[in-house]
Amino acid sequence: MSIAGRRTDRLGHEIRVILAELIARQVKDPRIGFATVTRVEMTADLHYARVYVSVLGTPEEQESSIEGLSSAAGFLRHEIGHRLDMRRIPELAFILDHGAEAGERIEMLLQQIHKDEN
Repeated sequence: MSIAGRRTDRLGHEIRVILAELIARQVKDPRIGFATVTRVEMTADLHYARVYVSVLGTPEEQESSIEGLSSAAGFLRHEIGHRLDMRRIPELAFILDHGAEAGERIEMLLQQIHKDEN
């Protein structure tokens, strides 16, 4: 992996940790349900960050949480700027991560197969 690749990965990890703390403790938007930041992918120029978020609830609640996070993006960027020494804080794009749901579905199917075999 190149130096630039390691830097984007490291910065993405740092932003993920900061966002997780901010969402849990400081963002007060009632639209945001139980949201977990699963990963952050940075562009090579560090100007944009895709923030993948897993949200528990119905599809409507999930969409509402993403909307709430998107409206809090300015506050979140401001806080990231205070915590990291960067000239330019990346634009944040929040994306619903369905990975946890897919994992639960696979687990349920495996349990069903195991039960059917017995």
